[in-house]
Amino acid sequence: MRPATPLICQFITDHKDRFGVAPICRVLTGHGAPIAPRTYWAHVARPPSKRALWEVAVTEILAGVYEPGLDGRRPPESLYGSLKMWAHLRRQGIPVARCTVERLMRANGWQGATRAKKVRTTVRDPAATRAADLVNRDFAADRPDQLHVADFTYVAMVTGFGYTAFVIDAFAGLIAGWECSTSKETAFVERAIRQAAAHRRRQGRPLGGQTIHHSDAGSQPRLNRSSQHRLVGATVAGR
Repeated sequence: MRPATPLICQFITDHKDRFGVAPICRVLTGHGAPIAPRTYWAHVARPPSKRALWEVAVTEILAGVYEPGLDGRRPPESLYGSLKMWAHLRRQGIPVARCTVERLMRANGWQGATRAKKVRTTVRDPAATRAADLVNRDFAADRPDQLHVADFTYVAMVTGFGYTAFVIDAFAGLIAGWECSTSKETAFVERAIRQAAAHRRRQGRPLGGQTIHHSDAGSQPRLNRSSQHRLVGATVAGR
C-alpha cells in the first residue's frame, strides 16, 4: 500500500462530503496522483505525528501571546516579530526552530509591531484650485464611461518604491488606463488619464461630454498644481 501524502488526503477530506472518497481517488489516480480509498482511510485513522502535536503545542503558546485574553489585553511580547519571538521562546527553554515560528505566525496572521514608515502618496496643495465634487461619494454607474475613477498607489521594490496609477470605469470595473513611474509626479497620473481616453477612442467609443472623471484632490510634493486633469470632452470631479 503506497503511503499517502498529507496534501492529497487533506484534499480528499475537504471534498469527500460532496463527491465521496472512492470517486475522488479514481480521478486523482487518473491524473497522476494515485491513491486508493483504503490508503486514505488508513491515513485518517493514523494518530497525529510527534511533529504535528509539537506544532499544535507551539501554536497554543503563540496564541497566548498574540491573541487577546479575557480582559481584551495582550502581553508586551505581542509586539515581537518572528525573530524576536523565536529568541523569546528559546530563552523560555522551548526548543523551536525559527522557520517553524515564522510559518505558524504567517499561517495564523500574527505579526509584530513595525516601525516602517507609511508611504504617503498624495499631498493636498492648499494653493491649488480644487474641482467641484460631482460624485458625492456615490460611485455607482448605469452605463460605460459614465464615471471614471483615478488614483495611484505605491509598490515596494528592492530598489525603493514604484508607483502605479489606474483609471477605472466604475460601470464594470474596467481598467481603462494605467501608468507606472518611479516618481510620484502629477504628470504620470495625467498620462494614465490620457491613456484611458486614447483607449476608448481606439475602441470607437470616444469619451463624450457626459463622462465624469473623479480623481484625487491633492498634488504631489514640489508641485504647485492640482493632480486634477481636464479631459477633452469630459467633466472632472474633485474628491
